[in-house]
Amino acid sequence: LVVACGSGGLYGGGSASSGSASAAAPPSASPTSALCEHAAALRASLDNLKHVNVGPGVADEIKTDVADVRSKLNALTAEAHGQAQAQTSALKAELAKLQTAASDLAANPSADSVAGVATALRGVAGAGSSLLAAVSKDCPSASASPSM
Repeated sequence: LVVACGSGGLYGGGSASSGSASAAAPPSASPTSALCEHAAALRASLDNLKHVNVGPGVADEIKTDVADVRSKLNALTAEAHGQAQAQTSALKAELAKLQTAASDLAANPSADSVAGVATALRGVAGAGSSLLAAVSKDCPSASASPSM
């Protein structure tokens, strides 16, 4: 997955021809590109949650996906240095709700617990979209929402 960060032609979809020796290469280790890489990884993890068919027997899959999203969120949070703090906190809170709902589903596979997981998944999707929108000013490719 390649994520282009920035607003100039340097990052735009230019041709693959070899440029002059004096042409600047995009910085591969800049703070913004690292933030964008973490945002892309978080988006991919959130998309995994979007594809879960909620029902009895999927609680472990959901818990694994939640752990993956948490890991990606922690990496993004560390790179963001306080940016989008309200949105990262909101996503952490929604992930905790989803974790609890998945545990309830595992312990009591019922229509109510399935509905609880579905509701929690929508909360995660909304919080994830808000966070990705907040970092989109630095990473325009992060702005699309992982709607469920």
